[in-house]
Formats: sequence, C-alpha cells, structure tokens
Amino acid sequence: MGLMKRLSDVFRAKANKALDRAEDPRETLDYSYERQLEMLQQVRRGVADVATSRKRVELQAQQLQQKGAKLQDQARQALEAGREDIAREALSRRQALTAQLQDLKGQHEQLQAEETKLSQAASRLQAKVDAFRTRKETIKATYTAAEAQTKVGEALGGISEEMSDVGLAMQRAEDKTLQMQSRAGAIDELMASGALDDLSASSDPIQAELDKIAATSDVDDELEAMRAQLGSGSSSFELGRGDTGEQPEKERDR
Repeated sequence: MGLMKRLSDVFRAKANKALDRAEDPRETLDYSYERQLEMLQQVRRGVADVATSRKRVELQAQQLQQKGAKLQDQARQALEAGREDIAREALSRRQALTAQLQDLKGQHEQLQAEETKLSQAASRLQAKVDAFRTRKETIKATYTAAEAQTKVGEALGGISEEMSDVGLAMQRAEDKTLQMQSRAGAIDELMASGALDDLSASSDPIQAELDKIAATSDVDDELEAMRAQLGSGSSSFELGRGDTGEQPEKERDR
C-alpha cells in the first residue's frame, strides 16, 4: 500500500505540474465568465417564467371575476322574474367562484413575491458578473504584460548568453594568435642560431664552407680597396665608384 500510495502521489504531482504548464489563466477566466453568464441567463429565464405564471393567474382571476359578475346579473334577473331557485343557484356558483378567486389571489401574491425575489437576485448577479468581467480584463491585461516582459527577459538572457559565447570565442582566437606568433618567433631564433637547418641552403657542407670563405674574401677585398683609397687622400671616394675611373664632381669643377 505504501508503494502504491507513493506512486499515486508522484503521478498526481506530475499531472498537476503538467496541467499548470498547459493552463492559461486568461482562458480559465473567460470560461468562468461564460459560466456566470449562463447562470445569469438561467435566473432571468426563471424570472420570465414566474412572470408568465403570474400573468396567467391574473387572466384566470379576470375570467372568474367576469363569470362572477355574469352570475350576479343572472341571479338578479331570475329574482326579478320570480325564479328564486335560479337566483339561488346563480349565487351559489358565484360563491364558488369567489373561493377560487381567493385561491388565485394567494397564488398571485406568492408568484409576485417570487418574481420580486428573483428579479433582485438577477440584479445582484448582474452586478457581480459585471464586476467579475472588469476584474477579469484587468487580470488578463496584467498577465499579458507580465508574459511579454518574461519573453523579453528570456530573449535578453539568450542574447547575453550568446554574447558570452562570442567573447569566449574571441578570447580563444586571441590566445591562438599569440601562440602562433610566439612559435614563429621561436622558429626564427632557432633558424638564426643554426639549431634548425635552412632547407633553402645548400645541403653540401663543403660547398657551404667554400661559399662562406668566398664571401669572407669578397669582404676582405672590399675593405682593402677602401683602405687604399682612404690612404691615397682622396676625399671623393664613393662606394662602388672607386674602380670606374670617373672623376669626382669637385675635381671636375677645378
């Protein structure tokens, strides 16, 4: 029993939660308002039925009064004609109609009181329905505004989360760029120090050494030529023009 009760409680809790999610308070209020209108319509229909019955009693009483008046005339005419027996019979019938009229009067008073009570109840119910309709529209407008604010807040929350993801992506891109730059600098330093082989250089170490000696010899020759020109006192030495035989501009002017 304990397990079954627990399962029943869990099922009810989940069902209530699902119903809460599916329920729209605005639809519930509209449904309640429609129900109240139906009740008000039933009360008004009851008032109309009671009024119809009252009117029917009034018509019956009117007919009995007419019959009573007619019997009274007949009794008078019979008495004038010397027919007392007929006059007595007519008056007896009139007495019976009078009793019926008293009953109808009582029914009429009851129906009139019931009609008055139902009319007052209908008026009070109408006032309650009007107040409920005003409150219903106010609650619906408030709920709609709150719902819109919630959606806007959720949208802003989604945008903030997306911007946070974008910021993280930018941070990762910057980190990768810095890492790539550091790696490129390290490779340059290793290349300069000779720790890494330059694939564009010659793979023959002898040829590389000869190229290095040739380059050193060219530098020595050039330095020697510069010393020679400086030692000759020439002030018109220009790099790359000493072996061309051209005269400096000042000497040509002299």
